Amino acid sequence: MARSGTSEIVPEEANLIRQARRGDAAAWELLVRQHQAAVFRLGYLLLRSPAEAEDVAQEAFVRAFVSLDRFDEERPFQPWLLQITRNLAKNRLRSLSRYWGMVKRWWWEADTAVTATSLSQNESAQLWQAVQRLRPHAQEVIYLRYFLELSEAETAVALNVPSGTVKSRLHRALQQLKLVIELDFVELKEVIG
Repeated sequence: MARSGTSEIVPEEANLIRQARRGDAAAWELLVRQHQAAVFRLGYLLLRSPAEAEDVAQEAFVRAFVSLDRFDEERPFQPWLLQITRNLAKNRLRSLSRYWGMVKRWWWEADTAVTATSLSQNESAQLWQAVQRLRPHAQEVIYLRYFLELSEAETAVALNVPSGTVKSRLHRALQQLKLVIELDFVELKEVIG
């Protein structure tokens, strides 16, 4: 993978983008493979449906490809792509709610591993359950910052909000998560402090 959630512009990725702009299908396919998991997961986080998330992911990549000539190579690619995904997912949610009422589905399966932690599988599942009890904005900011390991600036781009908003949302989300853990996941509190 060309990047690891930092705000650095990765030369290989910038080169792939230039090649894709010139019509190199293999370069575009490599970019898609590098980012498809993050795009799908964000779609799933927002839509809570694997089928809807897959549709949004495909549409996000199509939109990104069509708009590739407008992408600023001086900026990281993933936050831009996640912003497209987020906008499409939110539009899809509005559309679904108009026709079928509020769509309420669970977040992705509890067996999804929490990255960059030393929690056991059971503790990870409990942490997911705790995060699932938070409001969608809180889930979103925690997912982007801690599970995808995006920087604060990248998270701001993905959410289409200022960095200060990311800071305040993250602070509130972590306070809410702490309260949920203290009230309902006492064993987890002992593990993560």
